[in-house]
Amino acid sequence: MRLTRAALTMAATALAPALLLTTPAFAADTAAASSTTVTATSGTDGSTTPVDEMSDDDVRVAIARIIADPDTGKAVYAAAQAALDGTIDDQRYFLETGRWIAQFEDDRVATFRILHTARQNNDKAVIREANKALDTGTPEVLRAFLETGYRLAQAEDDGVAVARILHTARQNNDKAVIREANKALDTGTPEVLRAFLETGYRLAQAEDDRVRVARILADPTISDALRDAAEDVIDGTPEELRYFIEMGQYEVDG
Repeated sequence: MRLTRAALTMAATALAPALLLTTPAFAADTAAASSTTVTATSGTDGSTTPVDEMSDDDVRVAIARIIADPDTGKAVYAAAQAALDGTIDDQRYFLETGRWIAQFEDDRVATFRILHTARQNNDKAVIREANKALDTGTPEVLRAFLETGYRLAQAEDDGVAVARILHTARQNNDKAVIREANKALDTGTPEVLRAFLETGYRLAQAEDDRVRVARILADPTISDALRDAAEDVIDGTPEELRYFIEMGQYEVDG
């Protein structure tokens, strides 16, 4: 059933205050967000003006900025394009009401995508918090999850992942991985934990693997074929070193 504009306006009354605070290009200050006055960035200096006080040209410029913003979601983008193709009343309605309804749709889609990825990665904290946000289903809760809750839940999962890596590294006596994993856990921020998992772990493992290759080369009893292979790989990429340690050295002698 197609909602009437009046019904959408009522729905957006609840949406606008929460979303005005958190929309990058059109954020109102805290005081403005607590009222029902809708503002949009209209000045070249980033100042805000209530939509009903904006000129027609300023309204169109504000919508154009939304369209040009690479962070604009698909639902907001489509609604903005439709508004520009319509009348000035359609455009003002978009800034005052339609945008927040579309933002709610984009936030739901974004949360579902995060949940899908978290299930693939078995990120239990993210799965838990994303499901909570979707079950509650309000614009405010979804926006809070995307801006804060997701980051903190991912950090919780990342901390668990780093602890597991540390446990395995201790079993293998991987000194560089132990060192860097401990640093990440001691610092403990979401950014540091994520950086370790995305970059630091790979580089630390390569450091340990290079030490292992050097130890192989220091063994005078190895075959010429293994020595040649080890010499070829010792200055290689982290992936080449890892493959050699796990499989390559045995393939040479085999």
